[in-house]
Amino acid sequence: MTKRIIAIAFIFVCTSVAWAILGGTIFSRTYDSDSISQNRVTSTWGAPQNQGPPTASFKTLVPRPQETIENGKKTIVTVQEEVTTTLPLESSNINVDLNLEHRQKGLLWYSTYKVGFNGHYGFRNSSDKEQTIELTLPFPTAQAIYDNLIFTVDGNPVPLKNENNAATASVKIAPGKTSELAVGYASQGLNEWRYSFGSNDVTQVRDFTLRMKTNFKHIDFPDNTVSPSEKQETPNGWDLTWSYKSLVSGYQIAMVMPEKLQPGPLAGKISLFAPVSLFFFFFLMFIITTMRGIELHPMNYFFLAAAFFSFHLLLAYLVDHVSIHAAFAISAAVSVFLVVSYLRLVVGIRFASREAALAQFIYLIMFSYAFFLKGFTGLAITTGSVLTLFVVMQVTGRIRWTDKFAMKPASEVAAELS
Repeated sequence: MTKRIIAIAFIFVCTSVAWAILGGTIFSRTYDSDSISQNRVTSTWGAPQNQGPPTASFKTLVPRPQETIENGKKTIVTVQEEVTTTLPLESSNINVDLNLEHRQKGLLWYSTYKVGFNGHYGFRNSSDKEQTIELTLPFPTAQAIYDNLIFTVDGNPVPLKNENNAATASVKIAPGKTSELAVGYASQGLNEWRYSFGSNDVTQVRDFTLRMKTNFKHIDFPDNTVSPSEKQETPNGWDLTWSYKSLVSGYQIAMVMPEKLQPGPLAGKISLFAPVSLFFFFFLMFIITTMRGIELHPMNYFFLAAAFFSFHLLLAYLVDHVSIHAAFAISAAVSVFLVVSYLRLVVGIRFASREAALAQFIYLIMFSYAFFLKGFTGLAITTGSVLTLFVVMQVTGRIRWTDKFAMKPASEVAAELS
């Protein structure tokens, strides 16, 4: 019996090493190509976007005395110095429409999205004369496309210049008048969308409203950002509103796109956890066969371990080609078929299709599927483990293990069960 247990333990250790190698291979395939894949997604779809408010300013020439030295004598001359004055932003009324569209590259899904941006901004000429105002809209990133660009002042389109990752126009505004700048575009981004109140660390905004619509339910606001003033759930997502009369803040408005279940990391985690599943299966098989006097040779345990390993091997390479759920179902079906068809020949169809199949379903399939339950994986596996211990203790509590070490040959048990 001792040699038999040592042989089974050796098979278990060797299979665990194989799973460790497989898990390492999966993570290597996933993350070695991540930087390349992300660069490809960024180049074809777009980068994370951080939109800032437009600015309005005008330039004036102000005379300033300047001391110079000519022929060894000091003289005072008057020079015209150019001074830039920034107009105050009186109001901001912004609408943002975020539509999530995941993209897969290799073993990872990337959270890509389409964004429709539309903003109305009020600028007041605070000087006492008409000024030629330069209006500038900074684009959120250089790595993106901007379709259907709108840039109007008081409802009138104005000629644009595109330079330094911004759109710029010049208009005349009368003294004391407030003009409305309307901007809009359709673009694409990756992972998150942000709106900054200004370029400074701490900025004051007045009469500010931003409305955001999403086509996804799972919303997440990153650290050091402002939560919405109002939110309302819709059939497809959320309507979120940030509204302030006068706000001073160094934070931003931001939305992190929800991630899809990642096939590569998930398959790697399941593979690294596999020894726990095999341990419970071997433990239960040993208990059941010992109770019933069934003899399973260590070679039988070796083939059972190989059938378990086939599940993770298939899963690791199917996720490249089909969805993670389909790959999981196919791999599970193949592994269960291997175990049941093999034990049918070794012990009998009743044992193979009932005890063995049920144990494999619980400890291989259900334990592995627990990794799909984000946030509940550990609790689900712990609950299953404790229940297993309870059932085994109750079933074996009255057994005299000394009497059970005398095993029947597998051929006799198969004849009794047939």
